[in-house]
Amino acid sequence: MNAPDTTAPIDPSGPLAGVRVLELGQLIAGPFAAKTLADFGADVIKIEPPDGGDPLRKWRLLRDGTSVWWEVQSRNKRSVRADLRSPAGQALVRRLAAEADVLIENFKPGTLEGWGLGWDTLHALNPRLVMLRLSGYGQTGPYAHKPGFGILGEAMGGLRYLTGEPGRVPVRTGVSIGDSIAALHGVIGVLMALYHRDARGGQGQLVDVALYESVFNLMESLLPEYDAFGVVREPAGSALPGIAPSNAYRCRPGPDGKDAYVLIGGNGDSIFRRLMHAIGREDLARDPDLAHNDGRARRAAELDAAIEAWTRERSVDQVIAVLDAADVPVGKIYTAADIAADPHYRARAMVVDSTDREGRPLKVPGIVPKLGATPGALRYPAPRLGEHDADVAESLGWPARRD
Repeated sequence: MNAPDTTAPIDPSGPLAGVRVLELGQLIAGPFAAKTLADFGADVIKIEPPDGGDPLRKWRLLRDGTSVWWEVQSRNKRSVRADLRSPAGQALVRRLAAEADVLIENFKPGTLEGWGLGWDTLHALNPRLVMLRLSGYGQTGPYAHKPGFGILGEAMGGLRYLTGEPGRVPVRTGVSIGDSIAALHGVIGVLMALYHRDARGGQGQLVDVALYESVFNLMESLLPEYDAFGVVREPAGSALPGIAPSNAYRCRPGPDGKDAYVLIGGNGDSIFRRLMHAIGREDLARDPDLAHNDGRARRAAELDAAIEAWTRERSVDQVIAVLDAADVPVGKIYTAADIAADPHYRARAMVVDSTDREGRPLKVPGIVPKLGATPGALRYPAPRLGEHDADVAESLGWPARRD
């Protein structure tokens, strides 16, 4: 299969052109799902509270009072102000939902029902509507009523217990990974629901995504290992328990004197042999007990020590050069500065030079996945708060896009 042509002319309509999305969510999970749909041509109207808008506008680092994260999370969207607690705001949502293909929300379960905007109401109003509901614990079950953030989904889903060094406090990944994983599951659900509606002649439906379930869905053999063997997988730092060798290995410090590491994945049988040849450990390459992963896993500590004895004598660049030549998976640990300067990111259009609504330049992440015939596009900068109020008020429904 050929790699997608990232230089192909961009179709401004996109594969989701004509799909109308009403976003009621705030912060991360709901808006990330809507952003993904918007990147591929969906027309997203984002409803924001009149007093300040989505709190994400003020999260992390601000430029002239607005978060640069906002510029990524809300690109390709329109902003309309409405107080969902008021009859006027609720009436506006019902009017837009009557014409929408998708509605996305990530409030605590029961909140929309209290505002007269629950699934039963909106489905009766628009039977073709697909409604994505993202929450901590789902819309049903004994925990459904509890508020839930991404960190709690990561914990209940089993991820947080595994992160960090053995015997130390569990750590987070550094980004809101639980929210983003849930958002992507939500996008998958929305696309399947739209396919069922449009290709199979079905109606709209409810897509119920729980943060903890989305994380748990990625936990590989965690549960069956416990059920079959009574084994509770424990944190292992940078290693991958039961799969060896695969770890972070210390290298010679760089010019700045800071600790330096490379990641090496030598866990395939033939890759392992190439790795051992490259580091001069022919004895390990020929050892029949290490020919397959089960034997290597039993001697993982020995293998890690042998590899790090070799990497510690070399710089990161030297290690990468040798192992690249040996066709062994290897890489450095990227910082934001590394990402911004990397030629592969540029070649794949993953670092994109954009501008905000004020015309100021800003590098932002590119679009994933890469579609060969109908790629996504950065069509519009993130909106100012209420920028599209007049368009909606003028049309009293879903307006034509003019910006």
